[in-house]
Amino acid sequence: MKIGLIFSISKTHLLSRKKQSITAAMGVMFGIGTYVIMMGFMEGLNGLLDGLILNRTPHIHLFNEVAPSAIQPIDRDSIYHKQIRFVNSIKPKKVQAKIHNALPLIAYLNRQTSVLGITPQVKVQTFYLGGSTQLNGVIIGADVEKEKLLYNLSDYIVKGTVEDLKKTEKGILLGAGVAKKLALNVGDFIQVTSKTGEIITLKIVGFFQSGMSEIDNVQSYVNLKTAQRIFGESKNYITDVNIKLKDIEMAPQIAKNLSQKFGVTATDIQTANAQFETGSTVRTLISYAVSITLLIVAGFGIYNILNMMIFEKMNDIAILKATGFSGLDVQWIFMSQAIIIGLVGGMAGLLLGYGVSVIIDNTSFDTPALPTIKTYPIDYSIKFYFIGVTFALISTFFAGWFPSRKAKKIDPVDIIRGQ
Repeated sequence: MKIGLIFSISKTHLLSRKKQSITAAMGVMFGIGTYVIMMGFMEGLNGLLDGLILNRTPHIHLFNEVAPSAIQPIDRDSIYHKQIRFVNSIKPKKVQAKIHNALPLIAYLNRQTSVLGITPQVKVQTFYLGGSTQLNGVIIGADVEKEKLLYNLSDYIVKGTVEDLKKTEKGILLGAGVAKKLALNVGDFIQVTSKTGEIITLKIVGFFQSGMSEIDNVQSYVNLKTAQRIFGESKNYITDVNIKLKDIEMAPQIAKNLSQKFGVTATDIQTANAQFETGSTVRTLISYAVSITLLIVAGFGIYNILNMMIFEKMNDIAILKATGFSGLDVQWIFMSQAIIIGLVGGMAGLLLGYGVSVIIDNTSFDTPALPTIKTYPIDYSIKFYFIGVTFALISTFFAGWFPSRKAKKIDPVDIIRGQ
C-alpha cells in the first residue's frame, strides 16, 4: 500500500467534487465551532455563578443554632426507656449567640494542616435609621483583610476600598440596597441601633454589592473590633467562624467532626449549596448533549456525501482494482478522504469557536445587579478544543469507514459487465 499515491488519489476525488467536500468540511466546522462556543460560554457562566455564590460561601460555617433539645428530660429517666413517649409543643432551648470558647477553637483550627484560612465574625441584627425611616439590617463585624483574601470581598465593593474600612474605627461598608433606600453616599453618616437599644453613628466609607438583593438590602460590614466595641462585648465574643479548606471535598467530614468535638452547628458548603450545584451540573450536561448531537449530525452528513461519492466513482473503483489496487487500498482511499475532511473541518471549527468566543468575551455586559462584571463570561479551557477535534476525527473516521467497506467489496467485473 503506497500511502503517498493513496492520498494523491483522495485529494483528486475531493477536488473533483469541491462543493460536496466543502459542504462536508463546513458541517464539521460548524459542529465543532458550536461545541467550543457553547461549552466555553456555559462553563464561563457556571464559573461566574460559582464566583457569586461559592466564592462568598465558607467551606464550613460554625455557629450556634436555635433548636429544640434532641434529648428531653423524660428520655433520661430509665423508668420510661421501654415505654412509648410522646412530648408535644417542644420549645427551643435558650442558647447564646456567641460560640463558647471561640478563641481556643480558632487557635485549634489554625493548627490544622487541612485549613487554608479562618475568618471570625460578629453578626448582629440591627436597624438602620434614616430620619423617621427604619430598615431591618444585619451588621457583620469581620477581619476585612482576611475577607478580602479568602472570599474576594474587594470584588464586590463598588465604592471605597477594604483599606478605607480597616483604617476607620467607626466606619461601615454599607450594602448598596440600604444606601439606595436611604439616599446615602460615601462620606455620609448613618445611625444604627445596638442590641441594648443604644443609637450609634457610623461613617460610610464605601458600598458593596453582591448582586443578590436579599443581601444588599440588609447586610453591612464593620471591623471585628468595632462590632465588639459597639455592642459592648469583649474580644472573645464571636458569633460565627468561617473556614476555608485546602480541599473542598473534605468539608462534610471535617464539619461533622467539628460539630461533635466542640458542640457547635457546622454547615458544609455542599449541604448549603446542594441545589445550586445541581443546577450547574444540569446546565453542563445539557450543553454537552446539544453539542455532541451537532457533531453526530455533521458525521452523518459526511457519511451521506461519501456514499454518493462512491456511487459516482464506481468506474474509478473498477479501474483501480483492475490495475492492481487491492480492496484495502480502495478502502483507505475513501477513509483518507473522510480523515482529510475531519482534519480541515476540525481545525476550521476550532478557529471559528475561538474567534466567536473572543467576540463574546469582549461584548459589553452591563447590569446593575452585577456591577463588577463588564463582559460576558467565557472559559477558554483547552479541554474543550481537545474534545472537539478528537470527536470530529472519530466521527469522520466512522462516517468514512462504513461506506469505504462497501467500496472495498465491489467486484470490478460486475461494474464492467454492467457497463
